[in-house]
Amino acid sequence: MTSHGDAYQLQPTRVRAEFLRLLPISLFVVAFGAAFGLAAVQKGLEPLQALLMSTVVFAGASQFAAVDMWGQEVSLIPMMAVVFAINSRHLLMGASLYPMLREMSPARRYGLLLLLTDANWAVSAQEYQNGRRNLEVILGGGLALWLAWVLGTGLGVYFGGLLRDPHSLGLDMVLGCFLLAMALGGRKTPRTLVAWLVAGAASLMAWYWLPPNTHVVVGALAGGAIGFFWLEPRKVAEQQPEEE
Repeated sequence: MTSHGDAYQLQPTRVRAEFLRLLPISLFVVAFGAAFGLAAVQKGLEPLQALLMSTVVFAGASQFAAVDMWGQEVSLIPMMAVVFAINSRHLLMGASLYPMLREMSPARRYGLLLLLTDANWAVSAQEYQNGRRNLEVILGGGLALWLAWVLGTGLGVYFGGLLRDPHSLGLDMVLGCFLLAMALGGRKTPRTLVAWLVAGAASLMAWYWLPPNTHVVVGALAGGAIGFFWLEPRKVAEQQPEEE
C-alpha cells in the first residue's frame, strides 16, 4: 500500500463495463427523473432550478421530499432534517465500502462517493461479500444512473405531461427487484441472515408505529448496527489490473 492511500487503481475497461451493466436500470431512473421534473415545475421551481438540483444533489427520494415542502416560504431547518433522515442510509453504505475506499486518497474517495446510489452499492457490496473488489461499479454505474436522472428531469420539466404517473406502469418495483436479486445472489452466513431478519423486523415495526417513510431509515440502521458490531470482517481478495 502506498503512503498516500492510492493502492486501489480504478480500471478504465471495468468502469466502461459497469457503465453498460447498469444502463438497463437507468431506464427506470429516467422515468422517475421525469416524474420529479414534473413535480418540481408544478411546485413553482424554474426548469433550470430543477435541472440544477438533479445535477448537483442527485438524490431522488430527498429531492421529492424537498419539492413537497417547497412553497412561498421554505422552512430550511425542517427540510434539512428530512433530507438528512432520508439519506442517512448512505452513512452505512459508505462505511460498508471503507475496506476498499481506505486504499484511495481522500479526494478520490469522496469524489467517488458522490455517485453512490442504492443500485451500484448493491452490486459492489455483493461482490465484496464474495471476496471481490469492485469500486468501478460505483463510478461507471453511478455515472449511468446520474446521467439518466438528469435526462429524466429534463424530460419532466419540458415534457412532463407525457408521464404523470410512473407508478401506474409498475416502474417503482424495478429497483426493489434489482436490490432483492443482488441480496439473494451474495454469499450468505448465519450472521448475515440474522442481520437481514433484524433489519426486516425493525423496518416492519417502524412502518406500523412510526411516521411515514421512517421505516427505511430504521431498517437500515438496525441491519447496519448488526453488521458493524457483530458480523465478522471479511478479507477482500486483491485484484490484478486488467489488460485492455
